[in-house]
Amino acid sequence: MPARKKAEPLFLNRELSLLQFNERVLAMAERSDTPLLERLRYVCIVSSNLDEFFEIRMSSLKEQLAQHPTLMGPDGMTTEQAYERVQLEVHRMVERQYALLNDDIYPLLRTEGVYLHHFSEWNEAQTAWAKALFHRDVMPLLTPIGLDPAHPFPRVYNKSLNFIVPLSGQDAFGRKATIAIVQAPRALPRLIQMPPDVSGQPHSFILLTSLLRAFVGELFPGMAVQGCYQWRVTRNSDLFVDEEEVTNLRQALQGELSQRNFGSAVRLEIDVLTPVEIAIFLQKEFSLSEADTYRVNGPANVSRLMQICNLVKRPDLLFSEFHGPIPAPFDSLPNRPSAIFEAIAKDDRLLHHPYQSFQPVIDFLTAAAVDPDVVAIKQTIYRTGEDSELMRLLLAAAKAGKEVTVVVELMARFDEQTNINWAARLEEVGAHVVYGVVGHKTHAKMALVLRREKGRIKRYGHLGTGNYHPRTASLYTDFGLLTAEPRLCEDMDKVFSQLTGLGSRRALKELLQAPFTLHDTVVSLIRAEARAARAGEKAQILVKLNSLLEPIVIQELYKASQAGVKIDLIIRGVCALRSGVPGLSENITVRSIVGRFLEHSRVFYFYSGGAESVYLSSADWMDRNFFRRVEIAFPVLEKTLKKRVIDEAFTFALRDNRLAWLQQPDGSYTVVSNRRAAFKLHEHLMNLK
Repeated sequence: MPARKKAEPLFLNRELSLLQFNERVLAMAERSDTPLLERLRYVCIVSSNLDEFFEIRMSSLKEQLAQHPTLMGPDGMTTEQAYERVQLEVHRMVERQYALLNDDIYPLLRTEGVYLHHFSEWNEAQTAWAKALFHRDVMPLLTPIGLDPAHPFPRVYNKSLNFIVPLSGQDAFGRKATIAIVQAPRALPRLIQMPPDVSGQPHSFILLTSLLRAFVGELFPGMAVQGCYQWRVTRNSDLFVDEEEVTNLRQALQGELSQRNFGSAVRLEIDVLTPVEIAIFLQKEFSLSEADTYRVNGPANVSRLMQICNLVKRPDLLFSEFHGPIPAPFDSLPNRPSAIFEAIAKDDRLLHHPYQSFQPVIDFLTAAAVDPDVVAIKQTIYRTGEDSELMRLLLAAAKAGKEVTVVVELMARFDEQTNINWAARLEEVGAHVVYGVVGHKTHAKMALVLRREKGRIKRYGHLGTGNYHPRTASLYTDFGLLTAEPRLCEDMDKVFSQLTGLGSRRALKELLQAPFTLHDTVVSLIRAEARAARAGEKAQILVKLNSLLEPIVIQELYKASQAGVKIDLIIRGVCALRSGVPGLSENITVRSIVGRFLEHSRVFYFYSGGAESVYLSSADWMDRNFFRRVEIAFPVLEKTLKKRVIDEAFTFALRDNRLAWLQQPDGSYTVVSNRRAAFKLHEHLMNLK
């Protein structure tokens, strides 16, 4: 076995790995076989992802830079080196993103009759329409602020659209004009559809930015406008609530949310035509450097263009419509609430979304809400959406007098306000609402129904890898299990008791639970495969995750590889493990699959001497999931279902030669491509009966 170079770090940089994932998403926008409007959608997704990257990851990195610039990380870089490398990679990605829009996607959209009109291109009729629109709907809402001692720089909302306008001349009070700021109110749409009779095209749009640039002079009568430049500042949006000190987490979080949009600035986006002196002026105002400044050749917030994908009714420019079928036996159950419980009592039922409909989960909770024999419902909620049918079912069940207990995670990032609102509504109708355990986010996905049958209480449960969110269930790949297996359901009840009450840790029979048994069991299972390999026996590990970061688990995987264990990892996003390194990880492959659906399920497979241990989970292999969250992993016990999971999570994914990327020893990724017939994981699973 060749020796590994000692200078090579054991781990890859987290932020750079996350940026590489976004490069793979952007590559979907660059592919000519991706439908045109979907290409635009992928560009928008990257823009949205980068917003969150700066709000959370870059803000954290900047804080580390201020405190420990020379601290060496596990990736072999100091904080300062990592910061510089990350900034360089983001600048490259942003340039690639706008070049793709301007040089490729926009021209192709025009050939299909979809126009985004710049104000310099408007004809006389379009200009007249735009001017009337500006005076009627836009100008009354604008409050231009001329900067002087009486008018300091305004407070700027996170990611809001703003304009800086250099002026000359004197106003009515004799004041000499220099610079004005115009903030675009959030009430104004950023994208506006032009009527076909004005545009002469079926699908024409203008940006609010174009309206402002065309008519900004109307805001400053008698003054000479020297220019109008869009800009946007991104702020640190990570919340801090001292859970040890607060007496009411919901109230404390509500107060913190009001300040989220005014955290410290971490990124400045400005129009590519912005003069240097104005760029420097804005940088000083927000204490940002040239490295923090991004000059954009197009809209500052590209994700606003996502509306075009929804407004343009051209199915030929989108992925073909797909709705996962309702699988047997749920597609033909009798129209009575008890029928679904009878079906689940007969056999465990595995669902794979979006290839199979989420409707059985909704039907399960609908039946629980209306069945007179159901006495209690217990459910965890992490993300569910503002308009949630599932939450309305819980409200209805509570109103009907059933015991409804909901563990709502208030600290679900960027969904805090939605969850606060649902918690308040549930409490109003008498549901028991708890917020989990202080210091540990409740990320487990569980719903438990207690039903009175023949004078006794019988439990029915749903366990999943994804959120109770019907919309994302059509976009994210996730597994769910509907079960009446007594050991699983009893374990679920114990976990709910831990979350709602007090008491010592309770032993679970089947479920693995973080922060107690999940990490230790995963490490133990990896070590067992390593022992088998050293003994000359068959050993294999297959893992599917969103992220792999936890260092102890990574080191155990390295040791297992060195022992001869064949390890295939399917990691969608961040991966700190380096695969294929001689003497370290030559028996490990890391694949990332990026396509029509977001790979979201977490699946763990261990050969286990032929017993084949298979777990589905809500948990990625990260420090936070193992030690700072309430997570569960549940076994797939029935042989037929176990084979389905192995095939659908691993066998087919490892055959993919069109959507898959393979990690190289240096952490970069290359497209998996060969001369075999094309095999796309998502299309294959969509076509499975």
